[in-house]
Amino acid sequence: MEPIVLDPLPVEVDTPQLLKALHIRAGSRNADEAERLITEAVAIARPKVIYKLAFVESRSPDAVVVDGLTFTSRVLRVNLDGLNRVFAYVCTSGRELAAWAEGQADLLARYWADAINQAILRGAMVAFERHLTQTYRLERSARMNPGSLADWPLSQQRVLFALLGDVTAAIGVELTESLLMVPTKSVSGILFPTEETFASCQLCPRAACPNRRAPYDAALFDKKYRTG
Repeated sequence: MEPIVLDPLPVEVDTPQLLKALHIRAGSRNADEAERLITEAVAIARPKVIYKLAFVESRSPDAVVVDGLTFTSRVLRVNLDGLNRVFAYVCTSGRELAAWAEGQADLLARYWADAINQAILRGAMVAFERHLTQTYRLERSARMNPGSLADWPLSQQRVLFALLGDVTAAIGVELTESLLMVPTKSVSGILFPTEETFASCQLCPRAACPNRRAPYDAALFDKKYRTG
């Protein structure tokens, strides 16, 4: 199947939650300025996603072949056991918002703008997952991102981008030689249906992670993913 582009995705920002995360007191002068920036960002933002419904063709102990391309990861392979289809994607808050955030002259405003940009990316992912749920009738899903675990390193970005085609032309996201994405407020991965709750965070021992979505489970890898 050909990749699908959703451009733009809905812009969603939970302003009270964002102010709380930034430790800004509601009704304060800082809150007024932050809310002004949020209003600006919402008017400028054009988050978007490219995704592809792809099919699992074969498996080996530590790899899975999807639409003719090999993804090397024991965790991903186990998570895709019994599945025929997955959704590869790259989602971004967009170059428009990146230019706006980088153009803030004041250091505090730039810090807030970066956080707003990240919040809009999170909202874009929520909108994208809602689209998949409604379009493909997914009851529950999970996702994995290249580089989030040592088991699925950042080098796998190349395979993911190859699966999706010309991502830069489609949504403006470029994969650099160091395998980082530009704009930086972008996320890539494979989303898959599941009956179990899974997040890569469950396998990551990093304590001080601002993006943690689930507590670390020290026994999970040995219990579910260890070979032998």
